[in-house]
Amino acid sequence: MTQTVPPRGQSFEHGLDQSDKTVAAFKSKKRGLLGTIQHGLHGNPTMVPVIVLLLSVAVFGLVAGGKFFSAFNLTLIMQQVSIIGMLAAAQSLIILTAGIDLSVAAIMVLMSVIAGNLAVYMGVPAPIALLISFAGGTGAGLLNGFLVTKVKLPPFITTLGTWSIFYALNLWLSGAQSIRSQDIDKFAPLLKFFGNTITVGNARLTYGSVLMVVVFLVLWYLLNKTAWGRHVYAVGDDKEAAELAGIRTDRTLLSVYGLAGLVCAIAAWASIGRVGSISPQAFYEANLHSITAVVIGGISLFGGRGSILGALFGALIVGVFQSGLRLANVDVLWQVFAIGWLIIIAVAIDQWIRKVSA
Repeated sequence: MTQTVPPRGQSFEHGLDQSDKTVAAFKSKKRGLLGTIQHGLHGNPTMVPVIVLLLSVAVFGLVAGGKFFSAFNLTLIMQQVSIIGMLAAAQSLIILTAGIDLSVAAIMVLMSVIAGNLAVYMGVPAPIALLISFAGGTGAGLLNGFLVTKVKLPPFITTLGTWSIFYALNLWLSGAQSIRSQDIDKFAPLLKFFGNTITVGNARLTYGSVLMVVVFLVLWYLLNKTAWGRHVYAVGDDKEAAELAGIRTDRTLLSVYGLAGLVCAIAAWASIGRVGSISPQAFYEANLHSITAVVIGGISLFGGRGSILGALFGALIVGVFQSGLRLANVDVLWQVFAIGWLIIIAVAIDQWIRKVSA
């Protein structure tokens, strides 16, 4: 059988010379101004609270005049948001994992009561009492994490239940009685350390305000510069995909809840200095205020998106609104009204920005 050999120099692909050589391409939809802004904010979600904060400062500066920009008022805002800011930092950790924690304020108050009882009434050295409260806060957070990861309860239901448990324990341990400032000064003055102030001219900055900034910076580093932080964002964005990628999601969630509990215990120490005494009924609405700061700060309630620094800006925005409206002689009722609209607008903006990923 004779086989035909192609002529020398002929290629089996010689027919491709006449084929269509155009490259497949997808039509790209041209973005308008709104689309460009939407994509920019999606990539930099912290820009929204920063812009709102700057606009708020400018507006209230014009409305309230020089009083608003006084060093005393600006540092007073920092003092007023310091505790809510730290609770917002703890809340941010949970919300980044697509959860929510309704027990952060209850953990904080319970740990302050434990530290106060140990140091003031039981004679335990204040440093040891504080360490015990830190361990207790971490344990409370781990309890929440265990119920979420092992018992598979929804975070909302879990922390709603533990909020009631921690609040009841708080009233039982304290006997519904406050620990007076004089007793703290006499037996455990270290508990009020973060209430001390640094005075520069008319500005008075408490150590608690400095602590709040330090807490945010440490958490920002952990979330943005470590593998653990990348795992937290991955779990919040898509837990199933994170598991397929080899991330131990339950361990990550447990560590997040434990760290959030520790931050609440640190906030408990600062709250004693801020208030001057230890009250079992203090900061009753702080849970909602912490969520408000997180939402206004541009952290998505659906998890996996946002910067923890946004919660700091969110807390400052609330403080600026309250201070500006108060200096403008606006009734407290309308201050709450304005904050409510601020929350709704913040969530609406978050939903609009999320359409980019969809």
